[in-house]
Amino acid sequence: MTCRELTSFIGDYLAGELDYDTRSAFERHLTLCPNCVQYLADYERAIELGQSVYNESEETAKGVPDDLLHAILAARRTAPEPE
Repeated sequence: MTCRELTSFIGDYLAGELDYDTRSAFERHLTLCPNCVQYLADYERAIELGQSVYNESEETAKGVPDDLLHAILAARRTAPEPE
């Protein structure tokens, strides 16, 4: 497995959705490539940070009036995508 291939399987690896052969090749590559070990650690950390921000936003949203939340979400849906 190459580094590029590893990055394409990383989500499935973390979700436990790789077949045995692919998972074995993925893990074998990790034993040989410190850069991919670091990439995997950074990827996992990014997921953790994203989840913590999401959880914090859920807590913050509890005190916001429903009308305001609906208005914000509606505005986000209609906003143009950044270029």
